[in-house]
Amino acid sequence: MAGINTGAAAAVKRLGYDRRPVSAARKAAATVRQGDVMTLFAKIGAALLAAMLVGAAAASPAHADDASTNAADDATARLNAVTEKFNAYVDFLNRTLRAAESIDRYKSWVNWTTGPTGRERIIYGLYDVYDTSREAAKATAATTAEPSMPELDAAMRDYIAANAALGPILTEANGYYERADYKVDKMAEGKALHAKIVAAAGPFLATRAKVDALIRDAKNKVDLERLASIEKEEGRSPRWHVANVMLRAQRVMDLMPSNARPVVNLDAFHAAMTDYGAAVKEMDAYGAGHPNAFFVFASEPRSLLGKLRDFQEAIDGVKGDARRAGGDQITWIVNDYNMMVTTSQTATQFGH
Repeated sequence: MAGINTGAAAAVKRLGYDRRPVSAARKAAATVRQGDVMTLFAKIGAALLAAMLVGAAAASPAHADDASTNAADDATARLNAVTEKFNAYVDFLNRTLRAAESIDRYKSWVNWTTGPTGRERIIYGLYDVYDTSREAAKATAATTAEPSMPELDAAMRDYIAANAALGPILTEANGYYERADYKVDKMAEGKALHAKIVAAAGPFLATRAKVDALIRDAKNKVDLERLASIEKEEGRSPRWHVANVMLRAQRVMDLMPSNARPVVNLDAFHAAMTDYGAAVKEMDAYGAGHPNAFFVFASEPRSLLGKLRDFQEAIDGVKGDARRAGGDQITWIVNDYNMMVTTSQTATQFGH
């Protein structure tokens, strides 16, 4: 079955650490910000799913008995149902990431505890958020669709509600700061809006984190199943190599630091890096014997690996504490990973 790449991300947004004084770091908030890990997911690939279903059908004997045929039909229905549910959730997570980014931008210049005063050195405002009504409707429908995933479905319902409460407040606040109304009312409305933002952002961020964790856990199981199925039906084909590399890359990215978890688990990170390095080397070996097998995707896994190894050296030197590592390596890693996630979706479509 086709898996969810992080990307299982179309992109992953990870924010770097900065050792400069807070005032200096805030000046650079538009480029390298100190913040939490925010991750976009890529949807389950329709092409890979179709390949798996075709492969499963081809593997069935021509004169299979009714029980075998029914079992294959059930498996196909399950794959389709899981795909539709996951992709509805992924679309909603991706679309609502903008709200999380808007909060992060706001936090980059305002004192979250006391609120804005109008005397801040730089007032960045917020980001305008996207209309999520279409994605919310599909995600809401998916919460009651089969297969039932009680904990994930319940968490998604809470997240949809939290986003509905937060969105209008962020839109209102963005307009206030874009119009520079705070220069006229001496930040009076800004202070009132701050209370609303804090009240709505808490549930939004908490439910997003819960959904993120649950969907990653479910996705990991699906990806492992998919990888084994692809190998069974196709061998270690181009599709298998792309899926394998993306799965290993995702595990590395999941161990990257955040404000909530600034110290990297070095043992886990080293193990994930070893797995990813081996996957990239194996894909490169396959590509050497099969020119154009991976289209533009071919060079991206090794480019990411090089940057990750530089980062690994940096955090090894500070016992995993990213706050002491400094630099903007994470930003470059994210850029490479985001590109990988995007191109992985079509990596094997043009190589045959």
